[in-house]
Amino acid sequence: MDVRRTAVMKLAVSDEQRDALHRTAEQYLYCANRTADYCWSDISYTECKTNKRQVRDALYSELREQTDLQAQLVQAAIKRAVEAIKSVTERWKKGQRISCPTFSAETMDYDTRSATFYRNKVSLSTVEGRVEPTFVLPADSPTPYERYVLSEDYEFRESTLRYDAATDEFYLNISTQRIDGVDAEVPADAGHPDQTVLGIDLGVNSLAVSSTGTFWQGDDYDHWCREFEKRRGEIQRCGTQAAHNALLRLGKREEAWRKQYIHTVANELVTEAVEHDCDGIVFEDLTDIRERLPNAKWHHVWAFRRLYEYVSYKAPEQGISVEQVEPNHTSHRCSRTDCGFTHEDNRHGEQFKCQKCGYRVNADYNGAKNIGLRYARKRTHRLRSSPKSGSGDAEVDLRINGGTLNGESHRPIAGD
Repeated sequence: MDVRRTAVMKLAVSDEQRDALHRTAEQYLYCANRTADYCWSDISYTECKTNKRQVRDALYSELREQTDLQAQLVQAAIKRAVEAIKSVTERWKKGQRISCPTFSAETMDYDTRSATFYRNKVSLSTVEGRVEPTFVLPADSPTPYERYVLSEDYEFRESTLRYDAATDEFYLNISTQRIDGVDAEVPADAGHPDQTVLGIDLGVNSLAVSSTGTFWQGDDYDHWCREFEKRRGEIQRCGTQAAHNALLRLGKREEAWRKQYIHTVANELVTEAVEHDCDGIVFEDLTDIRERLPNAKWHHVWAFRRLYEYVSYKAPEQGISVEQVEPNHTSHRCSRTDCGFTHEDNRHGEQFKCQKCGYRVNADYNGAKNIGLRYARKRTHRLRSSPKSGSGDAEVDLRINGGTLNGESHRPIAGD
C-alpha cells in the first residue's frame, strides 16, 4: 500500500536567512512565470507546450544565466510551470474559462539535492549559498518530523517551502513515503469504524459551513472587500504619483487583511474538528469552483483556495488529515441517509427541501453533510454532524455502518 505522510515544520530564520530566501523566491517565481509565458498560446490548447523535457531543454540554459539559482531550483520552477500549463489545457479542452497561469505566492519546491535534513534544522539552497534555519518543534514527542522524516521506515520525497506574509513566517511541507515492506501503523483512511470526518461546504453567502452546523458567514468579508475596492477607485481617480504610491500601500494592507481573515477562519475550522474528535476534514474539489459558483467574485474563489491551503497545513499539526471529494450533486442531494433523493428542485437559494421525503434544512449545511458523507461512505468512516440544521428546524439522524452520528447545534463563530 502506498502510504504517504507530510510533516509541516515552522522555520526559525535569521534576518540574513530571511533575505536570502526572499531573493531566492523572487528568482524562482521569475523562472516559473518565464516558463509559463514560453509554454502558453492564445490560439489553441494544442499550441501550448506541455513536454517537460522539451521545455527544459529550451529554457534551462537561459534561466541559469539570468538567475543565481542552483540547477535543481531552476528545474523545479520549470516543472511547476509546465504542470500548471497542462492543468489549464485540460480545462481548455472542456470549454472552460482559462488564462495563462501566473505565479506570485512565495513557494519553492526542494528535492534531495537542494534540501538536506538534520535532526533540528534543514539546509536549503538559496541564491546566497546554503542557509540552515532551525525547526520550531512542538514540545510533544514524537513529532510528525520525528515519526516520518527522521524515521528509517519512511523516505523523503519532496518538500515545499512556503512564506506566509500574514504572519511573516516560513514553513516547510515535507512529503515522505513509507518504504515498501515496512509494517507501519494503519493509515487514517484505512476504514477503521471509529474514524470520523468533518464535511465542509464553501459558498458565497456563507464562506464555509461544517457538517456540525457551524457557519462562517461571508458578510463581513464581503463588506471589507467592497470597502477596499471603493477606496481603490477613489485613489485611482487622482492619477498622481502620490496616489500610485498610496495604491500600492493599500494593496499590501488589503492582501495582509485577507490572509489574516482566512487564517482566523482556518484556525477556527481546525479547532472545530479537534473539539469534535474528528480524524479528517473533507472539502469539495476546488478544480472547477468558478463554474459551479457563477455568482462568486474573484475574492470568493481566492478565499476558498486560501482556506483549503491553510487548513491543509494547520490540520496535520493536530493529527488531522485533509481530503477532497468530487462535488457533483452535493447541493441537490438529500443528506438524510434513509433518502438520498437527488433533484435540482430540492434547492431554492439558501434553503433545501427534499421533494421526496420533505426534509428541510439550510442548503449549505445540507451540502456540508453530503461532502462528508461522500468521503465517509467510501472509507467506512463516520461523519461528524449536528442534530439540527442551521435554522434549528430539522433533526439529523444519520447512521453509517451501524454508528449513530450526533453532534452539537449550530453555533456561528466568525462573521456574525
